[in-house]
Amino acid sequence: MSPIAKGVIDMIQTITAHTIEIDDIDIAVQEIVEQLPAADSLLPNTVGILACHYEFVFSGVVEALCAALPFEVVGAITSAQATPATADGMLLTLMVLTSDEVTFRVGLSDSLLGAPADVVEDVYNRTALPGEKPALILPYAAFLPQNSGDDYVAVLSKLSGNAPLFGTLAVDDTQTFENCFAIHNGQHYRDKMALLLMYGNLSPRFCIATISKDKIVDRPALITKSHGHILEEINGRPLMEYFESFDLAEATKSGYAMSSIPFLLDYGDGTPFVSKVFIQMTPDNNGLFAGQMPEGSTMYMGVFDRDDVLLTTGNAVQEALGGGGAINGALAYSCVARYMSLGGDTLAELTHMRALLGTEVPFMMAYSGGEICPTQVRDDVATNRFHNDSFILCVF
Repeated sequence: MSPIAKGVIDMIQTITAHTIEIDDIDIAVQEIVEQLPAADSLLPNTVGILACHYEFVFSGVVEALCAALPFEVVGAITSAQATPATADGMLLTLMVLTSDEVTFRVGLSDSLLGAPADVVEDVYNRTALPGEKPALILPYAAFLPQNSGDDYVAVLSKLSGNAPLFGTLAVDDTQTFENCFAIHNGQHYRDKMALLLMYGNLSPRFCIATISKDKIVDRPALITKSHGHILEEINGRPLMEYFESFDLAEATKSGYAMSSIPFLLDYGDGTPFVSKVFIQMTPDNNGLFAGQMPEGSTMYMGVFDRDDVLLTTGNAVQEALGGGGAINGALAYSCVARYMSLGGDTLAELTHMRALLGTEVPFMMAYSGGEICPTQVRDDVATNRFHNDSFILCVF
């Protein structure tokens, strides 16, 4: 049995556990439970954050595990993940937070299809402590290409008084992303959001990596017409003309072919660039992106490669290590586009993370279909953004 990774986080204890057992439910549950403290050793407030391959859902392991645990669990499907003990694609990992001072509140939304902003508002209001500002909010939602992750972020930011948001959209390893489930207490959902709110003595720090400056093409373009996450015109001309200028017209016929191209937005407000990913062309020849493409923003195109993924992830982790104070727990999500850029060495970024943090820091890292993380937090006010193509890290 692998050693337990455990730490203390602002009056929170953290423990990570994992299993590779998919088929035998009893063994899988036993392996996880044996890596956790006994129920009577947990502090009064406890919650679990789960990541796993979708086969753990279909085999019944996720449902059985959550039924056996004496606390609530939220999380998302992923294509690969890591803890201090291991990294793999066919893996289930669990991060447990237990505290006598920090309070955890867990909620589940209705379907995000139709009116996502209203649905997110409803689940937040049902889950939040009235009159109190969360110290941290962790949203876990299914990847839905017709929805913009920015809509989720905007609603949660407004309702919470701009509390920090850190979370992920589920992603799987299928071509059609058909098994991208959010997880809530053992059940899986293709169209819902699981929400975890934390209240109390918690001071998280955040680091973000996209691509290096020398990987950004020096041809800035102004977004002159858009509607939410539908991009229509660049520099006053149809979007397809912009793609044709880069010989990408043929590539736009496949979202997969375009997935390794980050489109970085400069909002012009002094905050860092935010990366968005192209999904597909619409029937009327506009571009559907995973997040909002605001008019007046400047857009840059970038290029991914394996070495830069490892470099930028390493820089983000080193930034966290050098941020002052002990790192007693960390949660990280990395875009599946970064995973795809690694070629045959698909575990390289996860392995790099393990090498940088070592075995003393309890952490969980998983791949993502969309990353939610603040670009800055000042005077208890977070500038929350929805990202693509990014590595995000929350250090407690």
